[in-house]
Formats: sequence, structure tokens, C-alpha cells
Amino acid sequence: MGEIVLVRHGQANSAATDEASYDRLSELGFRQAEWLGAWMRDHEAPFDHVLSGTLRRHRETVQAMGFEADEDARLNEIDYYTLSQQLLERHGVPLPGGPDDFADHMPRIFAAWHAAEIEGAEPYERFESRVAEMLEEAAVPGRRLLCVTSGGVIGMVLRHLLDLDLMRLAVVMLPIQNTSIHRIRVRGGRVFLSGFNATPHLDPPDRAGARTFY
Repeated sequence: MGEIVLVRHGQANSAATDEASYDRLSELGFRQAEWLGAWMRDHEAPFDHVLSGTLRRHRETVQAMGFEADEDARLNEIDYYTLSQQLLERHGVPLPGGPDDFADHMPRIFAAWHAAEIEGAEPYERFESRVAEMLEEAAVPGRRLLCVTSGGVIGMVLRHLLDLDLMRLAVVMLPIQNTSIHRIRVRGGRVFLSGFNATPHLDPPDRAGARTFY
């Protein structure tokens, strides 16, 4: 039996209004990643291979965890800021004013993107297919693979595994925490979800305020 372990990056610059500004870990994001790396060394069997997306926040998370990784752009996040700006310009949907607004905003992003009313940096179909391709290649029996990625990619993996419709995909992304752990079992050529959104490295009482979503 093999295993794919997906990890979302540490907290990035949540005050940003564009991708370039967002794409770096906050001070807390570095600490989250350091704690996760220490927890994994104490509790996980060794990984046979480590992959990450090519974004700065992915690379910084891997480094803070204390791992070395090969990079694969198929693990990169959706182009959320461009999609949001296009949704505003073409449909008058305002940008989120705070974390509570994402619950309404994210489904509208995915609906318009899927309908090709907005396109961002890539068509929706390309995002869906690259994640499916990555998942198929990652599912190697007997291998333990660690992938450091982003919430949108994790959500799309869940869409493929659980046959989620588009709105459930958008909603399942919302509670995914920074540096959360998601597990997929590989058995007999099939893949099964075995863990979602775990943050055991943030369980100590003195880290109660270190759980973040954005």
C-alpha cells in the first residue's frame, strides 16, 4: 500500500490584494511549517519522495519544514486574484472584504470560471486536468509521497476522489487550514481518502492561536 500526503503551505501574506504580494510566508507561516516538519520527523515514517509547487510560499514551506523537494508546477494554486478581479469587472461581484466573505465568493468564482466567463491564467479545464494528471502519476503502490501545495489543488484532488460537484468543491476548500495534512491511500491501482485537514502539530495549548485559514 502506498500513501500520498498533501500539505497546504503555511500562512502567506493574507493582507495582500494581488498574487505577487500574497506569495510569501508570514512570520507565523514559517513557524507553522517548522512545527509541522518537527512533528513529521517525530511521528511519520520516512518519505520516498517529496514534491512541491513552484510558488515561493511552497518553497518556503518545504525549507522551513526541513525537507528538500523537487518542484512541479501542476501543484500550483489557482490564479485567485486575477479571477476575482475579472469577476468584479465582468459581473460586478465585489472582492471579499474579509474571511467571512469567502464562503459566498469562492463558489461564484468557480461557477464563472467553469462557464468560461472568466479565465485567469489558465482555463478551468486545464486546472482540473493537471491535478488529475498529477494524482494519477503520484499514485504509486508502495511509495510514500509528500506534496506541498495549496488549498485549491487539495480541493480539486478531493473532487476527483469523492466525485464532488463544482459547488461542493468550492465549499470544501474553505476550511482547509495552513500546514494541514491530507492523506490518500494507494492500493491495488486505486486511491482512497484516509485523512483530511489534520493539524496535530498545532494541538499544544500554547499554539491555540496559530491555526489559520488565510
